[in-house]
Amino acid sequence: MPLRSLPKKTTDIYLVFKGGEGALYDVDDFEFSKEPFKGGKKVLVFSKTAGFRHDSIPAGIAALKELGGPAGITVDATEEAKQFTTANLAKYDAVAFLSTTGDVLDAEQQKAFENYVKNGGGYMGIHAAADTEYDWEFYGGLVGAYFDSHPAIQKATVRVEDHDHPSTAHLGDAWERTDEWYNYRTNPREQAKVLATLDETTYQGGNMKGDHPIAWCQSYGGGRSFYTGGGHTKESYADEAFRAHLLGGLKYATGQVKADCKPSKDYRKIFNGQTLDGWKQAGPGKFNVKDGTLETEGGMGLLWYQAKELKSYSLKLDWKMRGDDNSGIFVGFPASDDPWSAVNKGYEIQIDATDAADRTTGSVYSFKSANIKARDQVLRPPGQWNSYEIKVQGERLQVYLNGVKINDFTNKDPQRSLTDGYIGLQNHGADDQVSFRNIQLKELPVTGG
Repeated sequence: MPLRSLPKKTTDIYLVFKGGEGALYDVDDFEFSKEPFKGGKKVLVFSKTAGFRHDSIPAGIAALKELGGPAGITVDATEEAKQFTTANLAKYDAVAFLSTTGDVLDAEQQKAFENYVKNGGGYMGIHAAADTEYDWEFYGGLVGAYFDSHPAIQKATVRVEDHDHPSTAHLGDAWERTDEWYNYRTNPREQAKVLATLDETTYQGGNMKGDHPIAWCQSYGGGRSFYTGGGHTKESYADEAFRAHLLGGLKYATGQVKADCKPSKDYRKIFNGQTLDGWKQAGPGKFNVKDGTLETEGGMGLLWYQAKELKSYSLKLDWKMRGDDNSGIFVGFPASDDPWSAVNKGYEIQIDATDAADRTTGSVYSFKSANIKARDQVLRPPGQWNSYEIKVQGERLQVYLNGVKINDFTNKDPQRSLTDGYIGLQNHGADDQVSFRNIQLKELPVTGG
């Protein structure tokens, strides 16, 4: 039936099948997807090694091919660096470095890949991709962080920070799995969106002080970058959760699915409600984790957040006293296993129901009283939760209680500078019982006023 002879409106379609035969069908006999057609994508998997060679590479290639097919992603695999030419790379939507090691590209090939990324190409790094090209600055930025060391293969808990990215959308907050867990030379958090971290309290050998990213993504140099530290073992590539993690990375790297990969500039939890990952106890006593809260026991000690030395930031947390108890939040002190270091070299924002004006709730202990009238208007009694925001910018320290500013203090002692230091929670003594929860941190521009 010639096309020109069909009526303007018809419910018939003529299909021609392989072999030349055709037939006329009514469109009502078919179901049509409302999903937009995304088109096919192509990925080049590169697994050349100039150092340690992982025996899981064949399993990784097979898994990526199996995952790509149903998703409309064609996967080619190579160990030939000569494929890194401008013309050849232009055929692909993303290039995946699968456990590459050492120097795998020469200067000309590196330049071709840089131009590929700058023109919108995608990158996916798996496991030892971070153990690659240490002298190539562009690549170091693209992968996000270089390998430092690793302990023995063991089970660990991965904490998922971002559930919107396709690589982590299928996961719960905690993901327990066995792998070889890399430590990294730097923390990629400031330049990349961290998707998941390792809970260093759940395994032996982590050295990133409790802030240990293990999967992240970023926009870089005009292109897209996704990295996961998993994938050392052959068994990883048969694990359905890890396979879905890889597929999500493929979809993002190829541009098939978009995701927000800007570094987080918002508050992030630094207490996960389950473990003391990132924290360290100095001195006697301890903090107990119970129902998502920290409860003081004994003392006088200090639980300090060792994961990061801070310069300019806003710290938010909730606190509750049982009665006439004593505790506080310390800021601006040096790293130390001696809790008196924080007393002598930092500042304490006090929690105490009854004491002298410069030593009660809201005061900068022994240095400046809170605005007592403003404080008393919003302070909730023992047994109820209160919230602090403690803002440090330069040498200025501001304290907000339940959303109202109650103290504004400027340090003038160079021995107690607030521009570098740690934060910590005090467990004052056996008779003092104070609880903390919802501990969040937001880093601010260093130049802030």
